[in-house]
Amino acid sequence: MADARALEPDLAVDDTFPKLLAFNARQRGAAPAIREKNLGIWQSWSWAEVAADVRAFACGLAALGCRRGDKVAIVGDNRPRLYWAIAAAQAMGAIPVPMYQDAVADELCYVLDHAEARFAVAEDQEQVDKLLEIMPRCAALETVIYDDPRGLRTYRQDFLHSFDAVAERGRAYDTAHPDFYEAAVAMGEADDVSIMLYTSGTTGRPKGVVLTHGAVATTALNAARADRLTAADEVLAYLPMAWVGDHVFSYAQSYVTGFCVACPESGDTVLNDVREIGPTYFFAPPRIYENLITTVMIRMEDAGALKRKAFHYFMALAQRVGAAILDRQPVALVDWMPYALGDFLVYGPLRNTLGMSRIRLAYTAGEAIGPDIFNFYRSIGLNLKQLYGMTEASVFVTMQPDGEIKDDSVGKPAPGVEIRIAESGEVLFRSPGVFREYYKNPEATAESRTPDGWVKTGDAGFVDPDGHLKIIDRAKDVSRLNDGTLFAPKYIENKLKFFPHIREAVAFGDGRDFVTVLVNIDLEAVGDWAERRGIPYASYLELAGHDAVIGLIEDEVRQVNRDLAREPQLAGSQIRRFLVLHKELDADDGELTRTRKVRRSFVADKYAGLVDALYGGATQCHAETEVTFEDGSRGTIAAELRIRDVRDEAPAAAKAA
Repeated sequence: MADARALEPDLAVDDTFPKLLAFNARQRGAAPAIREKNLGIWQSWSWAEVAADVRAFACGLAALGCRRGDKVAIVGDNRPRLYWAIAAAQAMGAIPVPMYQDAVADELCYVLDHAEARFAVAEDQEQVDKLLEIMPRCAALETVIYDDPRGLRTYRQDFLHSFDAVAERGRAYDTAHPDFYEAAVAMGEADDVSIMLYTSGTTGRPKGVVLTHGAVATTALNAARADRLTAADEVLAYLPMAWVGDHVFSYAQSYVTGFCVACPESGDTVLNDVREIGPTYFFAPPRIYENLITTVMIRMEDAGALKRKAFHYFMALAQRVGAAILDRQPVALVDWMPYALGDFLVYGPLRNTLGMSRIRLAYTAGEAIGPDIFNFYRSIGLNLKQLYGMTEASVFVTMQPDGEIKDDSVGKPAPGVEIRIAESGEVLFRSPGVFREYYKNPEATAESRTPDGWVKTGDAGFVDPDGHLKIIDRAKDVSRLNDGTLFAPKYIENKLKFFPHIREAVAFGDGRDFVTVLVNIDLEAVGDWAERRGIPYASYLELAGHDAVIGLIEDEVRQVNRDLAREPQLAGSQIRRFLVLHKELDADDGELTRTRKVRRSFVADKYAGLVDALYGGATQCHAETEVTFEDGSRGTIAAELRIRDVRDEAPAAAKAA
């Protein structure tokens, strides 16, 4: 630890990411900085090699006319050259603007036009084609650069360049102007804009969040120190580069600690790649952890009786003592010894199967994770922690300290962060990582802050007696039923989504007499459940409408009601009626953001007829919905949906009486 801290940068000197890159090239030039799996083979680049490639590409951008303050859009999967493009743009004093790689052309057009991007760096032909389609509508966009040349060799546009050609041009420019790059990097300061990241647009158009070098680097280093990340660690970069989490975990923290970043071959190979690379540091939203457990449980149901029995025995033991052992709390020898055997027979092989054998720190955030799922991972020896953050904070608002892990909280304030709860119940924070502004939106910037400098999160929560923050819901979504009962839709939805068979849920109740829910089933989990019971189906539509499946969801809704009955403030917001939707909620249909958050108001408007039926006493209703297929074509799905009534559970106090 002493050696690692000795190689820690001084952010008062190396106050921008290009300067941090130079620091790493000097201090650990031969150490691996980034890897990529291509055609089944892992290729690595050292810090010295990365610094040289970034320099070449930065000079190439300068040769193409890139100047300080220009915006450089970046779109594609996690690729070393796209990360280098971020550093190269920053070295020139330009501002990188990552975009979601699965965004349709119109969504890219909005960001490009709003950001006034002059340059775009794209991964491959798919992204280039989208850019070419919208380029006539993006007045500022002048130059497109691509990484992967496959399929692009016949493209002849003068403004289209390969990454290799730009880098080669940059080397020539560097030779002709040998002092240019160092001078450009030296001009950078901590207060300069480091990156512009667009919000997911849950409630409207995405906003461009402007972050400085100092904000991102300070927050990244503070969090790395808190959880003892060093150059010896390694992370897998597989989440969207446009998301602030990936930018901090896979870029900023790598630059401030010197650890290596691994890029998977593709989104489809992530689970195989994580097993091969064996990262020590891992982040995933709750859905990833839920999907992994679903896969494990499906396999165990298909295993032999003896193996199933052993698995359930050792998992019951792990649930009882595993988390305490992980936290190094005292455990009776009679429990510790069989747990050690379980680690050899079950937990260790399970971590290896999941690619988590070397992970010493794992985070989850973005949505609430179910206590059962959270405790499952901790019980098998994975140091999984919840954190709470947002783009406007350079991620970190709260973290869970070692030895103080709670499954129902998001931890204590991160280093350097202050938290307070407004009278309305909204969570406010102050932080060294706070954003500068929303780009070209001074009204929203002013609305996001209080006069004394606190930033509004938009989330409602409270701090418990131990100083841990607990998030209830989005502040604007917390409301009341007609009888005055507190209604927190996301809290209810997350309880439903804790079940592996429920992928999404949207709850309604504001200004109503009772709560109703639209449910999306998880096709893989419910499909396996159906197959093991001999239930045939040919599509999501057919499976979602099957009586047995609706009965399965009804049982899980009743369990949620039993949980709500034990909470005095929420006992009156139990679910009375629900229906299973005939299609999956989809970002391409506008129902989800690109980070898979439900756009509640959009869904409420789009399915207003179904919501009216839920409150109108009908037992079934007709649905006809326009959808976007994978090839971009549009069509219609129609179905007769059945509505189920669910009885209320008596509140806990009433039961006791």
